[in-house]
Amino acid sequence: MRKATLAVLFWTAARVLITSNSAIDSTLKQKISPVRQLHFEEAAELAYFGAKVLHPTCIQPAKYANIPVRLLNTMDPEAPGTIISNETEKGKIKAVAAKDNITAIKIKSSRMLLAYGFLRKVFEIFESYQTPIDMVSTSEVGVSVSIDNTNHLDEIVDVLKKYGTVTIDRNMCIICVVGDLEWENVGFEARALDAMRDIPVRMISFGGSNYNISFLIRESDKKKALQLLSDTLFNER
Repeated sequence: MRKATLAVLFWTAARVLITSNSAIDSTLKQKISPVRQLHFEEAAELAYFGAKVLHPTCIQPAKYANIPVRLLNTMDPEAPGTIISNETEKGKIKAVAAKDNITAIKIKSSRMLLAYGFLRKVFEIFESYQTPIDMVSTSEVGVSVSIDNTNHLDEIVDVLKKYGTVTIDRNMCIICVVGDLEWENVGFEARALDAMRDIPVRMISFGGSNYNISFLIRESDKKKALQLLSDTLFNER
């Protein structure tokens, strides 16, 4: 009879595996604390923002087989490390992360936006230039997206101008709060928004995942935003 796999162990020389300020911004290292438990989806969110101890595709087989993954530190073998599994710590924020070098693109077109297939056409333009979209926000008169790959930005903008007025905002940054953010969990979103009340926010993304809320801001405001979110979300634990 085949024995069931109890856990998959990964050893790394990283002294801090995953922390409450994963990105990790050097100005906030005094504030970091190890995260001992993550859902696979939370780990995937943090990997996108730079906590690349494990690539998301590396742990997909374990996720689908419901096998926990434990990250351990060769420099501190007695430390408990971080467990990644399909278990969610209810009502808990795990980390605040940031991703730089983001560009925001706004297409304003009151004539086209509500037309059937308009959003599909916009997405197909980015797909044709192999440019992934990070965040999306829509209204009655416009759609905004963010990208981190600007290799074909000029070509993309030229095509988008056929559908409306295009505005570009460079040197932007995505700030992401990661944790148990089911829409029925009252309070966390309000606390995050309150922490950002003095930061100009270009876009907000919430609801596409149960595990994050993201803000698009200027890179120059990143340090302040991370500090405010860290103070608000973690000092009350």
